[in-house]
Parts: sequence; C-alpha cells; structure tokens
Amino acid sequence: MKYEHACMVIEKGGSMLVIDPGSFTTPLTDLHGVVAIVITHEHADHWTAEQLNRILDRNKDARIFGPEGVVAAAEGFAVETVAHGDEIAVDPFTLAFFGQRHAIIHESIPIVDNVGVMVDGELYYPGDSYTIPDVAVGTLAVPIGAPWLKIGDVIDFIDALKPRRSLSVHEAPLSVIGKTMANGRVEAATTRHGGQFFPLEFQESLEL
Repeated sequence: MKYEHACMVIEKGGSMLVIDPGSFTTPLTDLHGVVAIVITHEHADHWTAEQLNRILDRNKDARIFGPEGVVAAAEGFAVETVAHGDEIAVDPFTLAFFGQRHAIIHESIPIVDNVGVMVDGELYYPGDSYTIPDVAVGTLAVPIGAPWLKIGDVIDFIDALKPRRSLSVHEAPLSVIGKTMANGRVEAATTRHGGQFFPLEFQESLEL
C-alpha cells in the first residue's frame, strides 16, 4: 500500500513490512502485524522517532533495519545494521539490500548512508539513490520529486532497470502539475520497455 511521500506498507499473509515511515506521512497509528521496518537513510522525511514509536506501540516485536547512519541517528531504537549485499529473512518476507550512499544534493551538503531494499525478489525500493541492483527488478518504486533529483536521471534509472511495473514515490515536494508531469515521464520510460506504470495515490495498493 502506498502512503504519502516515501512510505510504503507491504502486506503478506497477514504480516506487514513498513518502509520509510517519515515526517511527510500520516501518523501510522493503526498498523497491526508489522514484523519489520526498513529505513533506507536518516533524513526525517524517511523516518522519525514519533513514527517508530507509533508502530512499535502496537507491534512490539517488529525488527528495524537500516544502514549505519540510521543506527547512529535512531539512538534508543534497536536498529539492526544492514549494508550492500546483505540478505535477511523476516518471516514471511525476504529482504535484500543494495547500495551505500544517498544521491548527491550539493557538494556543501554531507552525503549520508543509504540502502535500497528488494522485497521478495520483486519490489525494489531504492531510497534516495539510483543504485542499480545486480538482479532483475519486477516492480520498481521510482522517486519523482526531491532536491537531489533530475527527471532525466530518473528516466535513465528506469531505462537501466527495465522493470515490468513501476510506481511513483517521493512526491511530496511536487505540486499537482509537477507530479503529473513527472508521472508522465515515468510512464513513458516504463512502457517503452514493455512495462506498466501505476500512479498510486494515498492508500492505493498494487498486488505484487
């Protein structure tokens, strides 16, 4: 299920995986059955202590995964360190991690750790990066609006991966007009390779 901006919730067999529950996302107070939370990097639009506490209040055994930068930033939470090449099974999900660093915003701004995550060998969520995994991508979550993002680079990213399906994420900085324009480019790049684009809105879902 797509939530606002960077957050996604994947449900499988009654269990849930939450990706990047950040500050631009509606308070997550009603999730049950969460077994894992993945935080791709430390920026607040991808995680907050308040969001983690809301999830953990109802899902006390949920495991949290993130790169070293997230472990340091989320002091007080039991974040398990993951890095490029790691693969972890959290029943019923299999999580594989790719990449090391956030895309460059500007030379004056520090580059933080970032890992993309592949869920069950199907859904690839890159976080704030254009990391190309060394495996085929069935469904790609495509960032479309950010200070580090240029739409030409997004198109190149899709061209490199040639996903069977794509959906847009990371759209909060965009106006309705900007989002429509970006979605059009993502759709064109995806369909050029025979794939299908799904412009999911808040709480719309796609069966993987």
